[in-house]
Amino acid sequence: MVDDLIAFLRARLDEDAAAAGAATWCADAAVWRAEPSPLGARDGGQRWYIEDAMDEGVITHVDPAASDGEGVAQHIARHDPARVLREIQAHRTTVDEYDIALGAPAATDRAAYWKGHIETLREVCLRIATAYADHPGYREAWRP
Repeated sequence: MVDDLIAFLRARLDEDAAAAGAATWCADAAVWRAEPSPLGARDGGQRWYIEDAMDEGVITHVDPAASDGEGVAQHIARHDPARVLREIQAHRTTVDEYDIALGAPAATDRAAYWKGHIETLREVCLRIATAYADHPGYREAWRP
């Protein structure tokens, strides 16, 4: 049986990967950058847009009324699909390592090592899971 925390994390990572994949039309276009728009904002300030690596406009204008337009645009670009997919892969590696450690035989001369390894990996997985604390499947008992 797969640990509930592992199943929860794998499902959330799969959802994140699907969303990142749906946000771009091809892998080459998954890297985004924020660019100042030649069009002014409604209040005369600077308007920004998000462009992918293929020079296609992803978001035609970032012109938030209640926050810094450049800050919002840079944040969106910094969390482009390519970066999100790299982060997902890093988290999947940790979750997989935890799953492997849980299945390792405890009755060996390395039992103490595995016990410590499992505890450490569980702590890391619990910290990763806090990113999904607003999901209905998240359990407060997982909060580190």
